[in-house]
Amino acid sequence: MKIHEYQAKDILNRFHVPVPRGIPAFSSEEALNAAGLLGYPCAIKAQIHAGGRGKGGGVKIVRSESEARQIIENMLGKPLITKQTGPEGKIVNRLLIEEAIEIERELYVGVVIDRNRARPVMMVSTEGGMEIEAVAAETPEKIAREYALPGFGLQAYQYHHLVSALGLEDEQAKKGMAFLQSLYNVFRRSDASLVEVNPLIVTRSGKLVALDAKLNFDDNALFRHPDFLELRDTGEEDPAELEASEYHLNYIRLNGNVGCMVNGAGLAMATMDIIKLHGGEPANFLDVGGIASPETVANGFKILLSDQNVKAVLINIFGGIVRCDRVARGIVEALKSLPVSIPVVVRLEGTNAEKARRLLMESALNFIVADSFDRAAKLVVGAANSGVQ
Repeated sequence: MKIHEYQAKDILNRFHVPVPRGIPAFSSEEALNAAGLLGYPCAIKAQIHAGGRGKGGGVKIVRSESEARQIIENMLGKPLITKQTGPEGKIVNRLLIEEAIEIERELYVGVVIDRNRARPVMMVSTEGGMEIEAVAAETPEKIAREYALPGFGLQAYQYHHLVSALGLEDEQAKKGMAFLQSLYNVFRRSDASLVEVNPLIVTRSGKLVALDAKLNFDDNALFRHPDFLELRDTGEEDPAELEASEYHLNYIRLNGNVGCMVNGAGLAMATMDIIKLHGGEPANFLDVGGIASPETVANGFKILLSDQNVKAVLINIFGGIVRCDRVARGIVEALKSLPVSIPVVVRLEGTNAEKARRLLMESALNFIVADSFDRAAKLVVGAANSGVQ
């Protein structure tokens, strides 16, 4: 679950991570009052769930009330387009009004889960303010990493290495140690999947301050943090993904034209891979879980068809616990009540697979039934790209 910058900074502040003074605002009047309270110059920052706001014009320094009024009116309620929003952008419904700080240096620090090593890793770089992906691709030697030890976390010698890599010395090094330790505590104790401060600034007076902050929570641990659920902004989420979560479906919208409905995350990933292997582009990740009931299939199809880019659908089910013939009956029953005008390719494998294929072919619905994974992928890519069955 993602949250806004001002919410992330509130949590960082609870863990004694230094952040600028700031006030969230939800209207022009609130924003102007906040700017007056903080004094000029101050920063006006758009609050959306996307990075690159500064380059997109979503972060502005203002030096007077008239300038603040103009920036607020140009930002609030308007779409902000960044590299991460796509060409349609995201509507700015919230602002963060923040004190302006004189910057001496910009650094980077982040904590994330390294899936390959199955442990948290803290990364730092002297290239603060840059996109860390670009730094990793172009100058990877400028990123230092330390991996948390299972059951022990990060040790003092690891923090010393990271502080040294940031070029912090003497009194700043002590502040750096405290900053990194506090940031790791945020990550660990809030069950985060990502904590990122970019930039971490060194002020002209020598202080270390988190000028920007990003914090994502592990959805599977939210039961331990019911207060975090109040921070969720559903207006920032894809409507189809939001609807899928209500049906307990795992759905992520992508940019292709082949809709995928699969049971099991591993099979879903393999399905997307084989679609790309045959020259297609998956339109989504959709895992309907272990039991593909008629209701589950119907809800899944409703979500798939809400994406106008979908030109064909592949239903790829492995019947292990659930029998394939029951899945086939569920698919037929579900699609009887849904107007489906695009090709639907079905591949069922496992218990009673042959019986399931006969049920599909004998139904009044116009399925394309495939007897292998590879064949199903070829058929659906061909159907999506040609627009005909």
